[in-house]
Amino acid sequence: MRKLGLIAGGGELPFVLARRCQVAGRPLFVARLRSFADPGLAEFPGAEIGLAELGRMFSELKRAGVEAVCFAGNVKRPDFSALKPDLRGLKSLPGAIAAARQGDDALLRFLLREFEREGFHVEGAHEVDVSLTLPLGPLGRLDHGPAHAADLAQAIAAARAIGRLDIGQGVVVVDGVVLAVEAQEGTDAMLRRCAELPAELRGTQAAPRGVLVKWPKPIQERRMDMPTLGLATVELAAAIGLAGVVGEAQSMLVMDREALIATADRLGLFVCGAPAEPS
Repeated sequence: MRKLGLIAGGGELPFVLARRCQVAGRPLFVARLRSFADPGLAEFPGAEIGLAELGRMFSELKRAGVEAVCFAGNVKRPDFSALKPDLRGLKSLPGAIAAARQGDDALLRFLLREFEREGFHVEGAHEVDVSLTLPLGPLGRLDHGPAHAADLAQAIAAARAIGRLDIGQGVVVVDGVVLAVEAQEGTDAMLRRCAELPAELRGTQAAPRGVLVKWPKPIQERRMDMPTLGLATVELAAAIGLAGVVGEAQSMLVMDREALIATADRLGLFVCGAPAEPS
């Protein structure tokens, strides 16, 4: 079993994966990214490392005997002018800046290659903990059904379109109208924008309509960045009157699965995994 180096940003996912390693008896080292990672991750063996300190990152991982790495958690696109790279980071900075001009996924692929060049095997969060992925079909007791088929098909098509342009992953469609697409603000901020729209354009909690789709970009490096669904997103979707949430099966991470299912069922919201090529 390869020792895992968890490159940890913000949010819950790094904790989930670190605890999964503990339960499985997998040796672990957590590289906490300064200004991003939750301080609570210090409970696990590891070190705090700056985002551009690649030399220190690689030396700490190798000193700890790490063979595989997994990137987990939220990291905002950096202000490159404010970074404080070490010598190894300085060497990589021009390539990182050039990749960033091509989009977020190009930047992630550049960073992945840097780790692979150092001899690390890169694992996705879904490989570290296979139970995190969204299965095919309904996650709770409700399915989307034929009433929402048209909105679902349009939302998936729209999500694929913005994905090809490296814009975002999320789309909200109600009665055939695209109400919002996700860009840099993130899914929950997009849903809060929808809440400000006139009531006649969206559903209500009493009469839900429409769907949120989160879909991976065609060019997405899923080992480093996979769509994630959490409890807050489900609650927001229900609060703005949506009928359900759909993602590509096996290509979305589901956080707090049991609580999320219970909440979706209580709120009358379907959460479903759709095939990669829906009929």
